[in-house]
This record gives sequence, structure tokens and C-alpha cells, in this order.
Amino acid sequence: MTKAETDAGPTGGTTPRSTRKRQAILEAATEIFLINGYLGTNMDEIAARSAVSKQTVYKHFSSKEALFVEIVSSLTDSTGDRVHGDAPAVDPGNLAAFLEEYAFRQLYIVLNPRIMQLRRLVIGEVPRFPELARVLYERGPLRAIRLLADLFESLKAQGLLDFEEPTVAASHFNWLVMSTPLNQAMLLGDDAIPGPDALRKEARDGVRVFLAAYGK
Repeated sequence: MTKAETDAGPTGGTTPRSTRKRQAILEAATEIFLINGYLGTNMDEIAARSAVSKQTVYKHFSSKEALFVEIVSSLTDSTGDRVHGDAPAVDPGNLAAFLEEYAFRQLYIVLNPRIMQLRRLVIGEVPRFPELARVLYERGPLRAIRLLADLFESLKAQGLLDFEEPTVAASHFNWLVMSTPLNQAMLLGDDAIPGPDALRKEARDGVRVFLAAYGK
């Protein structure tokens, strides 16, 4: 690879220039889509904001739709990874504390303005792009339920929880914790996103009800 194809990275290594350009396009397009909506966004503006040519944008993304799908997929995946990828070890003697911290992390990461704006944008485009809504659902809420179900199976095997269907238990946990603040944020706007103290209370309250039903 020639010097013209690489740039020094922050740690002294090299980053392919094409990777830098792709990332710049994604960052610029995300901001523009969230501000202008799908119909109000054009590839010329994305190219200008990302400081590349329009031809370069199309080299990385074949269409505006393909770029939009990539943004939804990558943001949803990265959010899920942050929620579920760094879960602390379970303390069998303090299951409530573990579940409260898990619930708070989920609330705190998901309920941020960018993710809420993305959800509203995708919902508004469901008639035009039904598959995009499916991507958001499968990589967001459905993935969360499946990962929770796997976690709860492990907790049941340790004698900490008692349930018949892990997916049902996971769904109950998810919506006991998420439903009220998520609905507020989605319908009332970013200013309605609760602060950390309120989110911790939502986590505590949801976990208390969940353990009353499924704890041992």
C-alpha cells in the first residue's frame, strides 16, 4: 500500500484512506439525515459535508437508500454492543444489584438523542422502507430480548431465577424497565429523556417487580 493510500493513525499506525473517507461519509450523512430526514437529504450535501467528491460517496455506497440502511444498521449494532458487551460478572449474593446495573446501562445507552432521532426517522419511513424497520427491530429490541433470554437461562441454571419461558421473562424485564421512559422520549422529544437519577429509579422499580415474579 502506498503513502497516498494511507494516513497515520492516532497510535502511529496507518489507516487506509478509503476507510477514513467511508467513516467521514457515514458521520456526515448521519447528521444530515437526522436533521433533514430522508427525503430532505441529498448526496451532494453529504459529499460536501464529508469533504469528498460525489463520485467517492457513490463508490462506497451505491445509493442514498444503501447509505441510509448502513447508518441504521451500524448505529443499532454499536448501541447493542455497548449495552450487552460489557456486562459485569454476576454476584449470586446480590442479583438485584446486578440486574439494576444492567437495566440502568440499557436505559442510559439507548435513551440518548441520536438514537431516539434515528428511531423516529425510521418509523416515519416505514411505508417507504419496511425492510429498514425490520433491521432496526431485529438488531435492536429483538437482539436485546434474545441476549437477555440467554443471560436469564444462565441465572436459572445457577438457581437465581425461576421461569418457564426465557424469552417471556426477558421481554417482561425489558419492558418493565424501558417502556415508560422510552415512550416519553419517543413521543415528547429529546427534552423528555430522563436524567441519570430518574433512570436509576426506573431500573430499581422495574427490577423489583421482575424479581417479585421471577426471583427465588
